[in-house]
Amino acid sequence: MPYEFILVQREEPIAVVQINRPKQLNALNSNVMQELTRALEELDADAAVRCLIVTGDARAFGAGADIKDMATATPVEMLEKNWIAYWDRIKKISKPVIAAVSGYAFGGGCELAMACDLIVASESAQFAQPEINLGVIPGAGGTQRLTRAIGKSKAMDMVLTGRALSAREAEARGLVARVFPTESYLDEAKNLAREIASKAPVAVRLAKESVNKAFESSLTDGLDYERKMFYFLFGTEDGREGLQAFVEKRKPEWKGK
Repeated sequence: MPYEFILVQREEPIAVVQINRPKQLNALNSNVMQELTRALEELDADAAVRCLIVTGDARAFGAGADIKDMATATPVEMLEKNWIAYWDRIKKISKPVIAAVSGYAFGGGCELAMACDLIVASESAQFAQPEINLGVIPGAGGTQRLTRAIGKSKAMDMVLTGRALSAREAEARGLVARVFPTESYLDEAKNLAREIASKAPVAVRLAKESVNKAFESSLTDGLDYERKMFYFLFGTEDGREGLQAFVEKRKPEWKGK
């Protein structure tokens, strides 16, 4: 089925999903999020693709939710539509998802970036949760994932004032992993995706799950999960191949098993 609001570019073993509403600064609505989620879930099920990138364009990753869609909505309508659930579905993608952010990542756009596994940004990127200026609060993870990413005090500052973080500020606070020049940020994101895709697929998946456990469980439970996954990987073909290749001083050949 063709897409109306996104572009999908396959460069196996990676794929790029681009939000394509440039006139609206890639503002997010239910149609955009439905297409984006469907594309990511289909790519997640494709064995030929090992790492995914979500991006917008140089001016805007996502300038927030499309306010026209929500301006007259009632609480019951918001509950019944439940389009915010798309952010949670993206968070559940099993393969690594990189947000390549340039320009505005405001409101739902910032929340979308945080639903990905890691964020790389151009020097022109800005991150904000400005919902307070509309008389509401973030609803797709902005109060929760942002606080876990940058700490309570800084998150409180952003949520209560709507203040934006620059790319360098976001990097310093740990929200962003790497910052690149605006003219090359997407190429650099692809290079990072290819590097991740070159690793053992099962180990990558379990590494992602284990890191996420650090935010979703106690230290004791997280350590227990990590240890079990560590032991489990010794029983995989890739685990044995990686160790044997190291001993034999050769490049491993991953099978994803």
